[in-house]
Amino acid sequence: MAGKTVTRADLAESVFRKVGLSRTESAELVETVIDEICNAIVRGETVKLSSFATFQVRSKNERIGRNPKTGEEVPISPRRVMTFKASNVLKQRILKSHLARKAKQKTAASVAS
Repeated sequence: MAGKTVTRADLAESVFRKVGLSRTESAELVETVIDEICNAIVRGETVKLSSFATFQVRSKNERIGRNPKTGEEVPISPRRVMTFKASNVLKQRILKSHLARKAKQKTAASVAS
């Protein structure tokens, strides 16, 4: 399902409308929050935003992978990756929205018939 992509500008506009800061202050606020999250992740800290998600850096060991085209074994070097784990609250909101959309489509289809 393709949807609209929310950008930093969209977030700043939303802060402007809902909080009442100026557009400049709203953009600065969004930038500051994103910078703080990024800086914490780069330092290897876990960022937990209650009712939203947890961002965490995991270290992955070296392992052997396989080139799917040739079948040749290739070493994959150790690295650090960021993981995003949605909270149960967010998962429930997504599921509820999906079920409501599905019910609406079903109702619209039965009315059209």
